[in-house]
Amino acid sequence: MKPEDTEVWSPVPKKVTPGANNTAPSDAIVLFDGKNLDAWTKDNGSPAHWTVGDGAMTVAKGGGIKTKQQFGSFQLHIEWRSPAKVVGEGQGRGNSGIFMQELYELQVLDSYESKTYSNGQAGSFYKQRIPLVNPTKGPGEWQTYDVIWTAPVFNADGILVSKARATVLLNGVLVQNNVELDGPTEYIGIPKYVAHGKKSIALQDHGNPVSFRNVWIREL
Repeated sequence: MKPEDTEVWSPVPKKVTPGANNTAPSDAIVLFDGKNLDAWTKDNGSPAHWTVGDGAMTVAKGGGIKTKQQFGSFQLHIEWRSPAKVVGEGQGRGNSGIFMQELYELQVLDSYESKTYSNGQAGSFYKQRIPLVNPTKGPGEWQTYDVIWTAPVFNADGILVSKARATVLLNGVLVQNNVELDGPTEYIGIPKYVAHGKKSIALQDHGNPVSFRNVWIREL
């Protein structure tokens, strides 16, 4: 063989301009840029009601919010901050959640120096997958999730073909390494898949004033 025999020239990957300092790359969909909630609604479809200020959106009483646009597989970047004033302990301390496709919760929690069950701390897929390590920062500090999400696949009859998978970095540290999920998040009981298509990114109201900023996504 000649060297040319193993050279592949087509297709040529599309040029993408990377963002600086975790800002969105040129092909990303910006879901929150610190200015408004135009890309979001409440869980029931009415206008999003969380507060916006100082470049962040903060949980407000009255339920969670979700993106107007729906997604399958994606790369997600989102930054979050638990309250600087520590109130409560365990699951009552800086609790929220980021739901992939509205169904699969990546836990948001002040887990810096607070004990809770391991599959419920920050970096976990709630009650399913324990994070490899705990790289969380202290209360009131901004934390960063970068998620590679592979959506589950169902056939025309609604039968599961392949499970959801995810890789997650928390503050730049790998905490979930291409893990396979058993189904949607359940607070009580065993997860079980039910066929679905593209769905929204949802953020949880768990009664704590957790803030989010710099949210962008790339469809895969």
